[in-house]
Amino acid sequence: MLDLIEQQLKNYDLSSDRTKDQALREVVQEIAIFGLWKSNFFDEALFHGGTSLRILYDLPRFSEDIDFMLRKPDPEFPWHKHVKELEQTLTQFGIQCEVQPKGKMVSTVRKAVLKDNSITKQINLSFRNRDPGQKIRIKLEIDTNPPEYSDETESVLKFPETHTIRHQDLGSSFALKIHAMLCRSYTKGRDWYDFVWYVSKRVQPNLPHLRAALIQNGPWKDQNDLEIGLSWLEKELSTALDRIVWTQVKEEVGRFISPDQFQILDGWNSEFFMQQIEQLADCFD
Repeated sequence: MLDLIEQQLKNYDLSSDRTKDQALREVVQEIAIFGLWKSNFFDEALFHGGTSLRILYDLPRFSEDIDFMLRKPDPEFPWHKHVKELEQTLTQFGIQCEVQPKGKMVSTVRKAVLKDNSITKQINLSFRNRDPGQKIRIKLEIDTNPPEYSDETESVLKFPETHTIRHQDLGSSFALKIHAMLCRSYTKGRDWYDFVWYVSKRVQPNLPHLRAALIQNGPWKDQNDLEIGLSWLEKELSTALDRIVWTQVKEEVGRFISPDQFQILDGWNSEFFMQQIEQLADCFD
C-alpha cells in the first residue's frame, strides 16, 4: 500500500516543505474518499466543495477540507459508522490516524478532524527531514440538512483503486459558492478565486438551489418571496465586492496556489472582479 502512496507522490512538486505538505494532504484526502466509498457512503451523500473541484475538475488550488452533503436530509445520519470504516481503510495504507469528532453532534453540519503524523516516517527519504511532531490535519464536514434542488452526477476515480463516487454537478456547486460569497460573515479569498474559475468555464449556476440556500441560511433567511436572476446576482455580488480588502484576500489565496500562479494575484482589484461579474452573463447563454 505504501508503494501506491509513493507512486502517487511522484505526480507532485516536492521541491519545498510547503509543496510536500500539500502533496501529503492531497494523497491522504484521496485515500479518505476511497475509504468512505468502501463504506457505501456515497449511496447517501455527495462530494462537493473545493477539494471536489480539485480532484474531479483539476481546479488549480489546494483545499484543506473535505466537504459532503446528504442526498436527502437526515438529522439521524450515522456519521460515526462511516468514520470508523474510514479509519480502518487508512490503517490498511499504513496511516495511523486519529479521526476525532468536532463540535456538537446535534448540529446540521457534522464535523470530524483527521490527524496523522505517521506517514512521513514510512515513505521516501525526501520527507525524512519533516518535523516528526507536525501532523497532517484534514477537516471533514457533512451537511445533514442541505438546501433543496441540488443536481448530482457520478465520476470514476482511479487512486488508490478504481471507484465511482457521487458528487454535486458544477452548476449546483457554483450555486453554493455564490451563496458563500454573499453570506459569509467574512471575506474568503478562495471564494473569489473559485468564482473566476467557474466563470472561465461558463458554468451556469443552479438558481433554484441557490435560492433554497439563501432562504435557508444568511441575510435572506426565511424570505420565501425572494426572486433571483442574473440582474439580482450582479447587484449583490457587486455589493459584496465593495467589502473586500485586497491585501488580505491576496495573502490568503497565496497559501493555496503554486508559486507560478502568484502573478495572477497582481491583477486582483475591484475593476478586475467587476469584469468577472459582468462576464457572468455569458454563463446564461
